[in-house]
Amino acid sequence: MTETTTQTQGTDGTSVHVPLEGRAYDVRIGPGLLPRAGDLIAPLLHRPRVAILTDDTVAGLHLDPLRAGLSGAGIDSVALTLPAGESTKSWHYLTQTVDWMLSEKIERRDILIALGGGVIGDLGGFAAAVLRRGIRFVQVPTSLLAQVDSSVGGKTGINTSHGKNLVGAFHQPALVLADTDVLATLAPRDFLAGYGEVVKYGMLGDAGFFAWLERNGPALAAGDPAARVEAVARSVQMKADIVVRDETEQGDRALLNLGHTFGHALEAATGYSGRLLHGEGVAIGCALAFELSARLGLCPQEDPSRVRAHLKAMGMTTDLSDIPGDLPDADGLLELMGQDKKVIDGKLRFILARGIGDAFVTSDVPRDTVRGLLQDALAARD
Repeated sequence: MTETTTQTQGTDGTSVHVPLEGRAYDVRIGPGLLPRAGDLIAPLLHRPRVAILTDDTVAGLHLDPLRAGLSGAGIDSVALTLPAGESTKSWHYLTQTVDWMLSEKIERRDILIALGGGVIGDLGGFAAAVLRRGIRFVQVPTSLLAQVDSSVGGKTGINTSHGKNLVGAFHQPALVLADTDVLATLAPRDFLAGYGEVVKYGMLGDAGFFAWLERNGPALAAGDPAARVEAVARSVQMKADIVVRDETEQGDRALLNLGHTFGHALEAATGYSGRLLHGEGVAIGCALAFELSARLGLCPQEDPSRVRAHLKAMGMTTDLSDIPGDLPDADGLLELMGQDKKVIDGKLRFILARGIGDAFVTSDVPRDTVRGLLQDALAARD
């Protein structure tokens, strides 16, 4: 019988327990976790030494506080700093990371700490999965997107020229430390990109959470500490519940890809560049998924209108016209969608919705309807 996730409240924040058999772990959420990282990680260690993987942007902000927190608990650390950006999720930097850990004599019972956003978390987790056939790692996510999505659930990997996240492994973290204080260092655009993943959870499975975000989203973006802890905790709880039911995405976990079939194609079309951040692609993808659902008669037209109204009210990317530069035509975007991991037997799997909070997975979507939707969305750019 599958255990259920549990959420506990404490004076120092919230903890979500992810009870995967033999691989259970906690996601700690709250302010001030970086300075306490040593005390929180120490129980996992066989010797007082860890490796840290980060990028040059995050290192300048958070590496010293993390190392001080570790040192305060008597834990030595070595660190590798990689360039920031999506292009770092590549074979080249995976090889560099693994070679560095071997040169630092990281042993099988040691721990790698992934300090950064989704790129560092995905790359570090994959490096940990393959080093000596698997070492443990701790996620210390520093972006909103990573705190609510990529740091939880064990998906790790890199991008290739064929598409996003096509090479990787399921490798669960031993612990996740989501320090909500670090969100104050994010640029507004990066915070809103992460919010694209937050609002996705309301759209796919919790209409009440979506309504809460409609009321509290502006305070969340403005920096309200309690609202940020609440939003991260509710998002992590929803993701953890789904991961426990379906760890390797054989069924329900695919719901977490709401907006991603469109979003990943748009990321590929923009070269995984600063033209479109992952969470921005997800936001546009969610708006397209709800519009597609309405065109197929699955949900009332009021729902895609409500989704787009909230995204716009938050100042987020909503339409293809919000993406600068040229895009492929509808057939070109469909071709990019065909490279998605969610393709089964040559058929695209879409996450559609019967309404806000009621998403489902289907492969029964007429290609011409999708093409028509994309053609209309592209025409609106002109």
